[in-house]
Amino acid sequence: MLIFDAHLDLAWNAIDWNRDLRLPCARIRQLETDAGYTDKGRCVNTVSFPELRRGKVVIFIATLLPRLLRIGAMPAIQRYSSMAAAYGAAHGQLSYYEGMVQEGHLRWIKDWPALDKHVRQWREDEDSTTLPLGFILSMEGADSILRPDQVEEWWNAGLRIVGPAHYGVSPYAHGTGTEGGLFEQGPALLREMERVGMILDVTHLSDQCFDEAMDIYGGPVLASHHNNRTLTPNQRQLTDEQTRKLIARGAVIGHALDTWMMIPNWVRGETKTFVPLEKIVDHIDRVCQLAGNARHAAIGTDLDGGFGKEQSPADLDTIADLQRLPDLLRQRAYTDADVEGIMAGNWVRFFREAWGTGPRMNADERS
Repeated sequence: MLIFDAHLDLAWNAIDWNRDLRLPCARIRQLETDAGYTDKGRCVNTVSFPELRRGKVVIFIATLLPRLLRIGAMPAIQRYSSMAAAYGAAHGQLSYYEGMVQEGHLRWIKDWPALDKHVRQWREDEDSTTLPLGFILSMEGADSILRPDQVEEWWNAGLRIVGPAHYGVSPYAHGTGTEGGLFEQGPALLREMERVGMILDVTHLSDQCFDEAMDIYGGPVLASHHNNRTLTPNQRQLTDEQTRKLIARGAVIGHALDTWMMIPNWVRGETKTFVPLEKIVDHIDRVCQLAGNARHAAIGTDLDGGFGKEQSPADLDTIADLQRLPDLLRQRAYTDADVEGIMAGNWVRFFREAWGTGPRMNADERS
């Protein structure tokens, strides 16, 4: 079964962690072990191009992930002293994706015709060793957007999704672990995103920012990698009320395999409880029960998002093990059509509807 994963930090892994994603995970692990790495997440990675192919994860949302430096924040991903530096770093990550496209490993998906063609080709030749893997480009935290009127520049560069904040605060919004609303330029950012057709990812927004963004922004909305707050209490998760609001807007919610988001009271670096992959089905099922159907639940693993096997489901070795999820869903009485939707079809439908009018024109074409 083909799989669509809505959140992978590929360029960050390739550049900041210097991982050659063209290699199997076992080889990357060995290289990091030989280098003597002991940092969290090292030597236990779960994502690489061969593993994505083996698991039929042939389409995904890939991120740009530069962050401003904030005292007390996670230094591994929040380290730039200015927005201009974050802007430069984001372009470095963008160039990595361009390089992988030139080498034939990736295909950059920027509009509905390209996505439709990509999915059809893979469905016709699921065992292909030559078809590229497809990605849609997202920015996790808007620190690299120097001002709201630069959104169109990023659109023309191939960016299609923006999440205004990450952990802590961004120049535009409060994010995970903070309380507060949009900053002065936040509304302008959202309006410019809507104008050019940029999709809003509500992941990591504070509760107040979630409400404000949903009121201001009228375009397509998604939640790339979220779980449920009722099942795992934490501000990082979606409440049932937020989930209902997203469902009403036609959103799809990707579910993350970061273990602390899957069960209550799991503490990073301390808890040793065995958490099986099956636990994510509880969160998927919660969305389906709230919606009354299986059209709004999907996958957004966040695997290798600053962690590895030590913080992933204990029975998952690499991302290829996502192929176990269809049977786990069927055991909960989900139909084959429901399963196909959760694994890929719901995201495909979302982008078909979001991009239904075709690719947007750039500034020169409009003039």
